[in-house]
Amino acid sequence: MKFFILTAFVLGMATFARAEIKTEAVDYKQGDTSLKGYLAYDDALQGQRPGIVIFPEWWGLTDYPKHRAEQLAKMGYIAFAADLYGDAKTTDDPKEATALSGELYKNPTVLRERARAAVDTLRKQKGVDPSKVAAIGYCFGGTTALELARDGGDVACVVAFHAGLDPLEGDQARSGSVKSKVLLCTGADDAFAPPEKVTAFEKEMNERGADWQVNIYAHAVHAFTNPDADKHGMKNIAYNAEADHRSWKAMEDFFAETIGTGEKAETGKRVEGKSIGVPSKG
Repeated sequence: MKFFILTAFVLGMATFARAEIKTEAVDYKQGDTSLKGYLAYDDALQGQRPGIVIFPEWWGLTDYPKHRAEQLAKMGYIAFAADLYGDAKTTDDPKEATALSGELYKNPTVLRERARAAVDTLRKQKGVDPSKVAAIGYCFGGTTALELARDGGDVACVVAFHAGLDPLEGDQARSGSVKSKVLLCTGADDAFAPPEKVTAFEKEMNERGADWQVNIYAHAVHAFTNPDADKHGMKNIAYNAEADHRSWKAMEDFFAETIGTGEKAETGKRVEGKSIGVPSKG
């Protein structure tokens, strides 16, 4: 009896060890700018598996995109939260966030180059299947993900959560085809992405031959996936648990169609990543 109890304990501990997620900072560059991203993965998995880049909100590489990277790693993906500002800079000040993101909005070529640098860096990481790389982004990061697709970025698909939808100035690839499959998750009440802009986005995707989907979530405004969205008291910015959960599940299904489900290599058993703020449904 003692033998069986000990065996069960050892096997349980081994299973727990296999589920441990590793994280590390990764230095990379875009031109002369030093960037520092955040890599998350399960080092117990063997062989190649899909990789996903996460582009952060205008706050920079805060704990939020890092947590999303860890969620994806628990699902069996190799995830890389990108640094868009340099030196992993973050801010909690809306004015500074406006200034930091504004510099890249005014220099869209640099923004697109930084997006590509993040994708290239992830693709070089051990264990990443270079043919199965995706990109997701939130708010400003969602805009970045869409720009990557518009610019012909070498990713299988992109998912943009509550993104700005207007193509940035100087988009030289605007008339070309969009090769990446696109999923846009947007709030029905988001004043930054009103119905006319959603319609214009759909028209653009059709004209450029994209394989696209748009999911619109009732009663959701901007930043609906972030539980801390309300803390600044900004108009049109608020968390919505249902929209968060539903959009995350939509992303999972989209990945299953495009890059694979992120299954465990040893057991073939999928490990779910739970939506922030709604753990009972994840």
